[in-house]
Amino acid sequence: MPRSRIYSFHNYTQNKNQKKVPSSGNLSSLSLFLCLCWSACAIMTFSLSFTHPIFSRHVHSAALSLSSSPPPPPPGFFFLSPPTPTSLRFDFLYRVPQRSAAFSAAETAALLQDTASSAAVLAGAYALVFTFDTLTQKELIQQNLSRKLVHILSGLLFAVSWPIFSNSLLARYFASVVPLVNCVRLVIHGLSLADDQRLIKSVTREGNPKELLRGPLYYVLILILCALVFWRESPVGLISLAMMCGGDDILGRRFGSSKLPYNRNKSWVGSISMFVFGFFISVGMLYYYSVLGYFQLDWGWTMCRVALVSLVATVVESLPFTTVVDDNISVPLATMIAAYFSFRP
Repeated sequence: MPRSRIYSFHNYTQNKNQKKVPSSGNLSSLSLFLCLCWSACAIMTFSLSFTHPIFSRHVHSAALSLSSSPPPPPPGFFFLSPPTPTSLRFDFLYRVPQRSAAFSAAETAALLQDTASSAAVLAGAYALVFTFDTLTQKELIQQNLSRKLVHILSGLLFAVSWPIFSNSLLARYFASVVPLVNCVRLVIHGLSLADDQRLIKSVTREGNPKELLRGPLYYVLILILCALVFWRESPVGLISLAMMCGGDDILGRRFGSSKLPYNRNKSWVGSISMFVFGFFISVGMLYYYSVLGYFQLDWGWTMCRVALVSLVATVVESLPFTTVVDDNISVPLATMIAAYFSFRP
């Protein structure tokens, strides 16, 4: 090969190798370009973290406050954002609000109050039955009178005990535990799954356990219904319980010689006593709850409405279909309907 060609090839190879090594001027330009790109990305990141709602959802919690003034609050509709701005340097180190602890303490106190109230009312119900059963065994009162008094007092004392429960939404359910326990107890003994002669003698007429599945069972079911549906918010439940409990025919069975013309099993004395006692017990219950601040009533109109409701309940109780529908169902249901339309705002 000629010498000139060898020299040219050598120069070409040397020049090609020298292009692979960049000069210092090129390195400075490249470094400046990268710095500018990094700065632009950083500025966009901080800007989006405080302005764009989607990016702030992920970036805000780790955003660094570069100035002494606190950063603007994040969008409140993202669950990943802190609820309130704090004075800490990093926003993700925010304090937990103290309201949740206060609410949980109030709920715990209400739960304890309702539990204690349910236990107290349940113990009172058992004490009531035990007291009249003891009086019956000692022959101080008759069994039929004992049954009537238990029928009257148990429902009224249950309604009177409602104010000792808390103001929580679960209070009515805790109160319903008391008649629910008695309901289960009546079903167990009514089906002869267990034997409790003291219970059977105190709430039945003939001493037959199957009677527990009729009148007494309907009675406790009405107690549960009034507590769950009406509670302390409406006079309807209180009047229904007052007419069911206070309208019992104690006087009618003893002095009711004059019978009704359309029902020979009912007497004028029994119907009149039901109207009178049901009326006064209903008014007394409403006055009791109005004094405690649950109701604000116009007593002139209230007396007239209670009298009308008592009359409707008395007429329904006197109708001759008690063999088909128990009066522990017909009387409170008729009272609920009449009271609902009477006290309807």
